[in-house]
Amino acid sequence: MMTTVSLANAQRKISFEISFKEPQAHYVEVRMELSGFKGKTLDLKMPVWAPGSYLIREFPKNVESFSAETESKKMLAAHKIDKNTWRIETDNEDRIIVNYRVYAFEISVRTSFVDNSHAFLSPTGIFMYVDGFIKQPVEVKIDLYPGWTKISTGLDAVVEKPNTFYASDFDILFDSPIEVGNQDVFEFMAAGVKHEVAMVGEGNYDKERLKEDMAKIIEDETQVFGVNPNKRYVFIVHNYATGGGGLEHLNSTVLGASRFNYQNQNGYLGFLGLVAHEYFHVWNIKRLRPEALGPFNYSEENYTTNLWISEGFTAYYDNLMLRRGGFYNESAYLKILTTDIESVENRAGNLVQPLSLSSFDAWIRQYRPDENSINTMVSYYNKGALIGMLIDLKTLHATKGAKGLDDIMKAMYDEYYQRLGRGFTDQEFKQMVQKVAGVSIDDIYEYVNEAKPINYNIYLNNVGLELVNQLEGRSIPEFGARIVNHKIMSVNRGSGAWVAGVNVNDELIAVNGYRIDDLGKELDRILASSNVGDKLRVLVARDGIIKELDVVLSASEKAAYIIRPLSTVTPEQDKLRKIWLSLESF
Repeated sequence: MMTTVSLANAQRKISFEISFKEPQAHYVEVRMELSGFKGKTLDLKMPVWAPGSYLIREFPKNVESFSAETESKKMLAAHKIDKNTWRIETDNEDRIIVNYRVYAFEISVRTSFVDNSHAFLSPTGIFMYVDGFIKQPVEVKIDLYPGWTKISTGLDAVVEKPNTFYASDFDILFDSPIEVGNQDVFEFMAAGVKHEVAMVGEGNYDKERLKEDMAKIIEDETQVFGVNPNKRYVFIVHNYATGGGGLEHLNSTVLGASRFNYQNQNGYLGFLGLVAHEYFHVWNIKRLRPEALGPFNYSEENYTTNLWISEGFTAYYDNLMLRRGGFYNESAYLKILTTDIESVENRAGNLVQPLSLSSFDAWIRQYRPDENSINTMVSYYNKGALIGMLIDLKTLHATKGAKGLDDIMKAMYDEYYQRLGRGFTDQEFKQMVQKVAGVSIDDIYEYVNEAKPINYNIYLNNVGLELVNQLEGRSIPEFGARIVNHKIMSVNRGSGAWVAGVNVNDELIAVNGYRIDDLGKELDRILASSNVGDKLRVLVARDGIIKELDVVLSASEKAAYIIRPLSTVTPEQDKLRKIWLSLESF
């Protein structure tokens, strides 16, 4: 049962009616009614990006057939004045009706999609707001297409108005995705909050198992902050042949899943990890946030250097929560950590782009990777997660196990969301960490603000563990390019292929006179019988022109890590490890 509210009369009013005349053609019909806005002109704006996904996506490109009229059907002149603003010549008319259509045919958690089976409405790409009145209350009515029976959204239902919903302002509306169709809906209680799961599309999921496991994750995450701020929460899950990804919202989330992966153990744990990640955002970013991320400017980039906290720490907690819940044992969890470490340290861009800049440049780089991204950038997700681990381990050691990252996150939430009601600065976050831990974290901030490899063992040793590179001391020849079906997809900085001028999009034909097969096994054979410093004669086709290049094999700098116990572990180190990994026997 949805929460209901009564609409108070207001001088200005905005309402929408959403319908689907041609869902098979992927269109949303939008009727917008406005009253009480005086003046000769009225400017309507549509956001160009979706909060939580830091890329200008130019949603207005999908709008067509924009028109405006009076209540008496008198057409009003309207034209665009910039890429996301429509100006209506209202001539002081009190009640205006606007109609437009939105093309919706992009499958992702952040974009709208409509076909004859269902409609997913990502609000920033559907709804317009009156410029200067982002805080105006709004209601939305959904006209169900014939055969569709259900609406799933975090918005509150309006009393005595079927299929009509209310938002106290457009920030709330833009943060409330809407699913319309025949989704399979089930509910459960967790942390005193009613949770609704809307499964879109078929899948081999077990509802009872999901209820139990999702509730466990939610309870554990609520314990970190001590309070769950929601009255109701909605999971919208899109099941596709191959799906993934998620996008957080204030009291809901949208998840992508592979429909027949729920009975596969790795696939199921991957889905639970996604649930844990997006739900942790209930606190970390939707409420506890960097100062730049709210109130939002929906027309341009909103820059912050702190996504390594908001996204990176959330990426740290998603797997840690699965460890705390018993979904991963200690060995499996440590293996996940080594995978993250390899992803960061084996990437040349880790020594080029500082973590703080990775956050700041998210708008132009994170969602627009190219063939050279591996050489120029690092992800604030996995490196941010590792910084979270370092802070957790250092705090545990400094406080003899009394406090950890949980305490830091709770202190930040209590101070900046609950008490001050604003975002935090980078300096304020650092100060809080040092206040809780009681020690300086300048050493860790060097890894945030400088592009340098991390000395993990300084921190892992505190809990009786060490990171070991199993390839250390070995001289392994490396060609230095990623190849798919003969095509060069990327070239590693400093490798033999890089120095010799092998280009992305080159077609690899032969090496040392031997034709390369589709799977690249012939190249593997040649590399296996070669040494560092050997010269390979490489034949490629570039733009239809045959070229022969001499590639001198370089030594691979890739590492293969394990995390293992120190040869001698003190009782204090053993105790801290058990606290960190939530092991019971201490």
